[in-house]
Amino acid sequence: MENYATILLVEDDESLAQWVAEYLDNQGYTTHICHRGDKAVAMVKDVSPDIVLLDIMLPGQDGISVCRDLRQFYSKPIVMMTAKDEEMDEVIGLEVGASDYVIKPVRPRALLARIKSLLRAAEQSSSTAEVDDDNIQVGALHIDTLARKVTVDGSEVAISSAEYLLLHFLASNAGEVVSRDAVFKATKGREYDGLDRSVDVLISALRKKFNDDPQHPEKFKTVWGKGYLMVPTAW
Repeated sequence: MENYATILLVEDDESLAQWVAEYLDNQGYTTHICHRGDKAVAMVKDVSPDIVLLDIMLPGQDGISVCRDLRQFYSKPIVMMTAKDEEMDEVIGLEVGASDYVIKPVRPRALLARIKSLLRAAEQSSSTAEVDDDNIQVGALHIDTLARKVTVDGSEVAISSAEYLLLHFLASNAGEVVSRDAVFKATKGREYDGLDRSVDVLISALRKKFNDDPQHPEKFKTVWGKGYLMVPTAW
């Protein structure tokens, strides 16, 4: 069977981890399992997975802090796995650099679809960066698409992988209102399901990073009923 990608599953429930790993292996993936949060960073460095599935509640180190540590060097997709009613964990996870999240109990087909879409979006982003050596300039904002480096007035701004994908898409369409569907397809490789709040969380995070007043935003505007707008003149 063709190996589509390598996955690291960080989950302390051994029976659940084994069940998910067997399912993913049967779908053509190579799946490694880590049962402790404090072992996850070292295992990512050792295995170099294409995507990390990361539970929030872990022994040794919680998933939120693991995600934060991973984002110091790991730019590929990270999917947080959170309990059904832990909305704040979803928000914090996205703010520290998670690419997406899934709600437990895990539904295998839904998880597989999420994995495929994130890998597809990451591959498209990577291939674009390789062939596009043009920089994006919006006022004082500069994006080096090869180095994935963001600066404002020459000062570098540290942003997560998920934030970069959204910023890149908005900057590429600066001055135009982009629909929520278009944002999801470009940054997550899937259509908006009508419920997912992750883009709103990332918009909020970008506003904080670039000093855009959340009550009266000038740089990143939400156009109700239509989508989002990056305003070129505000930079």
